[in-house]
Amino acid sequence: MTLSPLARTLAVLIALMTLAGLFAQVVTSQANHPDDALTETLWRLARYFTILTNTLVAVTYVALSLRGRVVSSIWLGGVTLWIGITGVVYHLLLASDEVVKVGLSWWANFGVHTAVPIAVILWWLAFGPRDRLSVKAALVWMLWPVIYVVYALLRGQIDAKYPYFFTNPTEIGWWGVGQWTVILAVSFFVAGLAQIAVARLVRQG
Repeated sequence: MTLSPLARTLAVLIALMTLAGLFAQVVTSQANHPDDALTETLWRLARYFTILTNTLVAVTYVALSLRGRVVSSIWLGGVTLWIGITGVVYHLLLASDEVVKVGLSWWANFGVHTAVPIAVILWWLAFGPRDRLSVKAALVWMLWPVIYVVYALLRGQIDAKYPYFFTNPTEIGWWGVGQWTVILAVSFFVAGLAQIAVARLVRQG
């Protein structure tokens, strides 16, 4: 699907917004760990689902901006779902425990958890191709959280650090990790079905 000039312009803005949020994350993390090399900062940040998912958004919207067309509706819908859930989970479970931040730290937090998820969802609702999405798409979309859990577990075996309790076998055991992985996959699948239903309602409307 070829993008309209407006859709492409807004895709450029989302790409820049996401890159700015990721850049702010790097700068603030480096400021909090001044003795770390840049590679150590990047390695530490790459532990988190939020950072990796925002990176997927950045790559996707840079590609949209440069190519001016959508190659895969399933991939674009998946990126929308993943970043949307990132924002929802943060605001429902984590935001209340955050210390109020200002300046670049505020944007580092607000950009990746709020601004980017909202912008991506709105762009997808306005311009994203949604006519070929089915249950198959929802099944594909639940692979990313599973891949992430496997990645986090492999990293944990290397440096003994786990970003979330549900990826930490030393805290909840391997059986617990397995249970939470199933819960995550099913949750993403259900959310994907809901997203497809919304897409159909918007298309009919």
